[in-house]
Amino acid sequence: MSDELPPEDRKIITLARSTRARNGVPEGAAVRDETGRTYVAGTVALESLSLSALQTAVAMAVASGATSLEAAAVVSEADAVPDADRAAVRDLGGADTPVLLAGPDGAVRATVTAG
Repeated sequence: MSDELPPEDRKIITLARSTRARNGVPEGAAVRDETGRTYVAGTVALESLSLSALQTAVAMAVASGATSLEAAAVVSEADAVPDADRAAVRDLGGADTPVLLAGPDGAVRATVTAG
């Protein structure tokens, strides 16, 4: 993981990575709201409900009363953040909210905006 990242961003990547490993799911994600609180989630894959880790983390933030997001992170094997995930972050945080994509090793592969 890059030491050039701010500590708050390293934290959400670490949380997302830990959730992915602990739960044995394809993705782990974490978001930080406007007050600095973090929400962490893994992929949800039920017969009747399917959510990416990032969608789940955003839903947890909303359900907990968050009104905005400062940043989001997802740890995945994927090469890009899917449009649906970016849309969920944009709905709560706005188009300029940074979304960090890291590999399972915690190395940041890309930083995009939710926009």
